[in-house]
Amino acid sequence: MSASTAIGMVSSSLRNLLVGEMDLDPAVAVTILAPDEPGGNRRINLFLYKVEENPFLKNQDWMLKPGNSSQLIPPPLSLYLYYLMTPYAQNDEQTGNSTAHAIMGEAMRVFYEHPVIPEGYLEPKLKDAREQLRIVNNTIDPEELSRIWGTFSHPYRLSVLYQVSTIQLDMSSEGEKPLPKRVRTIGIPQVQTPFNPPLIIEILPVSGSAGTLITFIGQNLTDRSAQVTMGGQPVLQALTLTGDTFTMSIPAELQPGFYDIRVDIAGLFRRQFSFEVTP
Repeated sequence: MSASTAIGMVSSSLRNLLVGEMDLDPAVAVTILAPDEPGGNRRINLFLYKVEENPFLKNQDWMLKPGNSSQLIPPPLSLYLYYLMTPYAQNDEQTGNSTAHAIMGEAMRVFYEHPVIPEGYLEPKLKDAREQLRIVNNTIDPEELSRIWGTFSHPYRLSVLYQVSTIQLDMSSEGEKPLPKRVRTIGIPQVQTPFNPPLIIEILPVSGSAGTLITFIGQNLTDRSAQVTMGGQPVLQALTLTGDTFTMSIPAELQPGFYDIRVDIAGLFRRQFSFEVTP
């Protein structure tokens, strides 16, 4: 994704997912409003309350421009988005908030069954994004939740928090620069060696229990060194590669959950993947 409007497109994509997958009769509206803004009595609301820079991708190296291997572009701004999801429904004299509770449960089911926003629900300009957009339920911090609701004129309502990552905003084209030549002509004119940068295309599998063996699949990796960290902790260091694939075991002590895997190839290529450690 490149436009600075990508944050808004992520919010719209989340709304598309809820509209397309929630199964309630009658259907409920899905809004993207502040919790104290009017939007109807029967709905589910998403409120973007915090934007935070991804600390693991903060210091990436310059990258090759897609479609132009002679031009370098500055690293994108990588962000986490935090949403407050709140259901609204009129109270019943006997069952109280049960309708709102049902709406909340259905919305949570949709996000649980679709931890990565499916391509069919993405806004068109997000479909070429380098990173998948992952939805993770956040543990509610009572103090943080209290601070959020304390800024509105309405009293607290049942809410849950979600984190969406990773959203990347490309820098303007003014920051681009040409790729330095790797071989200079000495004695014989026009003698150059093309630069074939290393790439990591994917990891397989993307989920598994602790101890699972995962495979990194890439290009131009032979004779280059690889370093891998998981959850900020080193797992592989200075491994000299002998082909375009290599493997790594998920540490046996990791608890179930989502972890960032960051791979660095000889300082020329870096990429982050997300891996789910299952029970």
